[in-house]
Amino acid sequence: MKILFLAAEAAPLVKVGGLGDVVGSLPAALVRAGHEVRVAIPGYGAIDWIRWAPRKIASVVVHRERGDQAADVFSADVSGIPFWLVTGPPIPRDGTIYASIEEDAPKFLFFSLASLWAAAATGWKPDVVHAHDFHAAGAPLWLSTEGRGNAFFRDVASVLTIHNLPYAGQGAGRALGEYRMGRPDTAAALPENFRDSLLALGILAAEEITTVSPTYAREIQTPDGGRGLDGILRARADHLSGILNGIDVDLWNPATDPDIAQTFDADHLDRRAANRTALRAEANLPDSVVPLLAVVSRLDTQKGLDIALPAVRRWLELGGQFVLLGTGENSLEREYGRLEAEFPGRASVRLRFDGRYAHRIYAGADAILIPSRYEPCGLTQMIAMRYGAVPVARRTGGLADTITDAGDPDGTGVMFDEPSPLALADALDRMLTIRAMPGRWSDMQRRGMRRDFSWNRSAAAYADIYARAASARRR
Repeated sequence: MKILFLAAEAAPLVKVGGLGDVVGSLPAALVRAGHEVRVAIPGYGAIDWIRWAPRKIASVVVHRERGDQAADVFSADVSGIPFWLVTGPPIPRDGTIYASIEEDAPKFLFFSLASLWAAAATGWKPDVVHAHDFHAAGAPLWLSTEGRGNAFFRDVASVLTIHNLPYAGQGAGRALGEYRMGRPDTAAALPENFRDSLLALGILAAEEITTVSPTYAREIQTPDGGRGLDGILRARADHLSGILNGIDVDLWNPATDPDIAQTFDADHLDRRAANRTALRAEANLPDSVVPLLAVVSRLDTQKGLDIALPAVRRWLELGGQFVLLGTGENSLEREYGRLEAEFPGRASVRLRFDGRYAHRIYAGADAILIPSRYEPCGLTQMIAMRYGAVPVARRTGGLADTITDAGDPDGTGVMFDEPSPLALADALDRMLTIRAMPGRWSDMQRRGMRRDFSWNRSAAAYADIYARAASARRR
């Protein structure tokens, strides 16, 4: 099949979060499975245009109430896959990726429409447009309305993937009118505060909807998880699927990783100890037999790092060591930043993004803490297990789908349910009990390392969704 991806970011050209990882990796797995893929993203000024040397492939016009806007579309080769970079007046030339909805709505609607017109201008007709999050939801919306009367797009289906439901693109009404976007007949059924939500309109418009784990697909159909959209998601439940993300198993491979002190695999787990020693040295912590707990995360309330703080303090008071890498909310940065002064020789906190250091943390920490309030999928736990770091995680979303609790025969991590410091502290106590049994601990590490988190299985599931969407569109 021919699949056109539309997203706000895609590694390695531009990445802010997990969305960039997904859009940067899934297309390659689909190509390996025999499909033809193009990936369209906004042509931000933040992209390294000199490095990628894109060539111009199309100039198109996007119609708008206050005067048409021209878009130039460039193509860069990324590991054999064409990545389209869409440029034009609403797309910033500086380093900005995301801004307020007042800026993002026109920017992303312009991008979505220009991407579709670029396909028509180049004669490359996709079978399916795969739109990601509210940023690209304008494409399914247009395809379900005006697109049905367009000869080129009449039988082009759409799939919308929800990566993080609370980011729904509300407040886009003015931009929707400006770009002459029609609305599905069912839009009147939306809650009033979502009638100008790009994501909500995309959910109604797309032939198929996916999200990034089976458990999250169930959670968003509940009042707690649905954030006001649970009703329309239940109404479309027959077209809603949860497909787990994968990770780049070549990039995240402890057997070949050039950024760690000592390579290792599940059959040579004893070599991993050298990485723990090296991590302690780099983090300015004394070498010790005490367990080393780590966090590699964005610091915000979704990730549960406010819940974790009292439990981490207790961990340090009891003599444990702690390493953190991440940035986020100012209040959490301040609270975690204080730990180094309060617990010298036990806590190391680096409030920054450092991809290479992250590799060394995964390779050297005993356990990785993931206390998320909700987690659509999560990549941290997959990477941690691949590197033999045992996840201590809340049982929610993709964490529940990828980690098996240590109490089960095939356990790969330690899970807890209640989003509270006490429940997390209990989970850390359980982890310590298991770690005191070397044979059981190393067996759990090896099981996690041998789990298959590659994109191949996910790509096969998406291919089935694409076929279903294309079939529905042709009816």
